[in-house]
Amino acid sequence: MSPRHEPVPVVLAGARGHGRQHLENIRRLARGGRVRLAGVCELTPLSPAELDGFGTPEQSTDLADLLDSTGARVAVLSTPIHTHTDLAVTAAERGVHLLLEKPPAPSYAEFQRTADAVAATGTAAQIGFQSLGSHAIEAIRDLMAGGAIGDLLGIGAAGAWARDEAYFRRAPWAGRRRLNGTDVVDGVLTNPLAHAVATALALDGSTRAADVGTIRTELFRAHDIEADDTSYVGITTTSGRRITVAATLCAERPGEPYVVAHGSRGRITFWYKQDRVLVQRAGHGPSESFHGRTDLLDNLLDHLEGRAALLVPPESTGAFMKVVEAIRTAPDPVVLPPQAWSHATREEGAVRRVVHGIDGLITASADTLNSYSGLGAFWAAATAGAHANSGARTS
Repeated sequence: MSPRHEPVPVVLAGARGHGRQHLENIRRLARGGRVRLAGVCELTPLSPAELDGFGTPEQSTDLADLLDSTGARVAVLSTPIHTHTDLAVTAAERGVHLLLEKPPAPSYAEFQRTADAVAATGTAAQIGFQSLGSHAIEAIRDLMAGGAIGDLLGIGAAGAWARDEAYFRRAPWAGRRRLNGTDVVDGVLTNPLAHAVATALALDGSTRAADVGTIRTELFRAHDIEADDTSYVGITTTSGRRITVAATLCAERPGEPYVVAHGSRGRITFWYKQDRVLVQRAGHGPSESFHGRTDLLDNLLDHLEGRAALLVPPESTGAFMKVVEAIRTAPDPVVLPPQAWSHATREEGAVRRVVHGIDGLITASADTLNSYSGLGAFWAAATAGAHANSGARTS
C-alpha cells in the first residue's frame, strides 16, 4: 500500500464563470482527500453555499497575499486572459505550481514571460487544454504511426458553435482584441474553440513553437465586437504538413467540434469533447471507439509526487501560441456584410447571430483543408490575400 499523503493546499483564482468547473473538480479531489481548498481569489467573495463542503477557505482579491498566507502548493488560475501572465509569474516566484487555464497568454511575448518564470523557479506548470488529456490522442498517433490510414496528408479541424449576444457582454474583456491598451485576443480560435487548434497540432505532433513554419489567417465577425467570431487558420509545419482550423460562434445548427486526420488510404475523425474516434480506411469497415481521459489537475498532482510527466507543459503549447500571435498581429477582423448573416432567437428568448451556410463551409474546410476564400464564400473573397505570418516571429 502506498503511503498516505496530506491533502495538497490549493488556491483557486477565478471561481466563477468557467472557474466553477475548476471549483467542482477541486471539490471532487477534496472529497477523496487529495487536496484541500486553502483559498479563493475573487473580486466578490464566494458565498457559503458556493463553498459548501469546503469549510472556510481564506478569500482575498490579492493572489500574492493569499498564496503567502495559505502556504498553497498549487494555484489554479481561471481568470481573464489578459491577467494570466502576471498571476502566473506571481505564483511561480513563490514556488507555487500552476494549472493555468487556456489560452495561457494573449501574446507570444507574455507566454514566454510565464515560461521563463516557471523555468527559473523550478515550478511545474500545466496548461489547461483538457482535450490533451484524452487517451484518444495517443491511440490515434499509434494508428497513424502504424500506417492505418497510409501517409498522413494533413489535418483539418471544424468547430461550429453558437453563442448569443449576451455572451459577448458577460465581462468587459469578452470579445475584445485589446482592453485599455492591453492585449486580450478573445477570438473564436484563441479562446472558445482554442481546443480545436491545440488538438489538431497535437495529433500532428507539431506542438512546439519550432514546429510551425507559416500561418495564414482569415478573421471575420458577425457580432458587434472587436474580436473574430468566424475564422480560419492555415498552418504549414516545418515538416511540410498542412493543418487547418475553421470555426464559428454563429453556427446554423451547433454541433460537436472535431479534428480529422487525412491519410492516403483513409481518415481518422476525433470528436475531442466526447473522446470519440472513428477510423475509416480502405479495405475495412468503419471502426468507432471511445477512450478515457486523464484530468489535468490529477496529472499535475501525480507529477508533483514523481509518478507522471506533465501532459501539457508550457513548451508543448508553443505552436498554439504561435497561432495566437498570428491572430493578435493580423489586421482587425473583417465585418461580415448584412446579407451574410441574420438574427435568430432561441426558445429561451436569447438572440444570436447566424452566418448563412457557415456549417457547410466549416465541414468542407476540414474535408479539403481549404479556407473560406478558397471555398468561394462571397464574404471572404476580399481576403484571398489574407494576412500571413512566419512561424519564426515571436513578438
